[in-house]
Amino acid sequence: MTIGRKNANSSLSGLADLKYRLLFVLLAILVFRIGSYIPVPGLNPLRLHELFSGQQNGFVGMFNMFSGGALVRFSIFALGIMPYISASIIIQLLTVMSPALAELRKEGESGQRTINKYTRYATVFLSAFQAIGVSKMLVVNNVAITPGISFYFTTTLTLVTGTMFLMWLGEQVTERGIGNGISLIIFAGIVATLPSALGKTLEQVREGQLQVIVLLMIAAVVIGVVAFVVFVERAQRRITINYARRVQGGKVYSAQSSHLPLKINMAGVIPPIFASAIIMFPASIASWFSGTKGMEWLSTLTVSLQQGQPLHMLLFSAGIIFFCFFYTALVFNPKETADNLKKSGAFIPGIRPGEQTARYIDTVMTRLTLIGAIYVTLVCLLPEFMVMAWNVPFYFGGTTVLIVVVVVMDFMAQVQAHIMSFQYESLLKKANLRGVGFGSPR
Repeated sequence: MTIGRKNANSSLSGLADLKYRLLFVLLAILVFRIGSYIPVPGLNPLRLHELFSGQQNGFVGMFNMFSGGALVRFSIFALGIMPYISASIIIQLLTVMSPALAELRKEGESGQRTINKYTRYATVFLSAFQAIGVSKMLVVNNVAITPGISFYFTTTLTLVTGTMFLMWLGEQVTERGIGNGISLIIFAGIVATLPSALGKTLEQVREGQLQVIVLLMIAAVVIGVVAFVVFVERAQRRITINYARRVQGGKVYSAQSSHLPLKINMAGVIPPIFASAIIMFPASIASWFSGTKGMEWLSTLTVSLQQGQPLHMLLFSAGIIFFCFFYTALVFNPKETADNLKKSGAFIPGIRPGEQTARYIDTVMTRLTLIGAIYVTLVCLLPEFMVMAWNVPFYFGGTTVLIVVVVVMDFMAQVQAHIMSFQYESLLKKANLRGVGFGSPR
């Protein structure tokens, strides 16, 4: 009875911890959604609506999607989490190029804390720069009720504080909840905009702007893309690994065979998010200052960076491919994997342990990353062709589907991992207690 009660209490405590983490994620998303409706003070709502009403299908619409509609409402979260993502990109690139930052990364947890501190400083700088540019845009378009130094100060302080709060909230979700906090915030913003996008599409059908057969084709494409993304994200390239016969602790272990699983898309949703951030940053700056005297050329640049334009598609594709290789190189080290296999007495059949194993794994990973980069690029460029062919909201496109599907799959995998760990601990404790009970008379 005592053993059963201990196991039951352990299982209940594990479920209680999982429940707490899930509730924390829901509470964080609720806070994010409430904050996206709190407006920045000092704005004319009618002029604000006129300003953004005709820019929903460009990069403004994409920025608005990532912020969960906060940009169009110009709430305290109008900048969203994108300045933090841009800062992360810059710091990670500097980590590769700077020997000092590379040494910090090798120091483990303490070095990572220092790098995170630099990322936060860069986030403050980028969000302040963007906030000042947005404030100028609002003043130029007569959206500010009382333009002046006080308006610039209040707007900049509000937007920077909102971005820093979202960054902190994402870190708390990662630590106290389940899944990656930043990805979940972006996911919540995308999902929040889907009902309005669906409503606009149905309105187009009702008004005759979109044929019913086209709508059915769009639905079929979305379902097909979701199935394709799930299939590829779950796909693995398994490299056969053999363990040599060994003697340990007076026991002889026979030779065993296992495999090293390598994902096709090891970078996940990072490449399209990073590529979008890189494109949206100069595009937003160009739009803010395009009306300034002597800088009319920025209007041409803004149009060229709009969705569906050749320059946008070229830069977006190049960014995705680059970050697929860059991020995979950050999270996966073939030499370190080969060294670990050698230390554990494992080897790949036909490949010598050590340097040759590292080169073989690197070759396989490079080919997989190339296939994954092409797959991510094709999926993310799908909205470009849908907009040009059928004039539908890009929310139904590949970037949105990829982020939503991958985040949901990662979230479910982590929930299952928590449940399995609790069950494993419970079974382990039960086995240990039974072993003590049977062994004591002897």
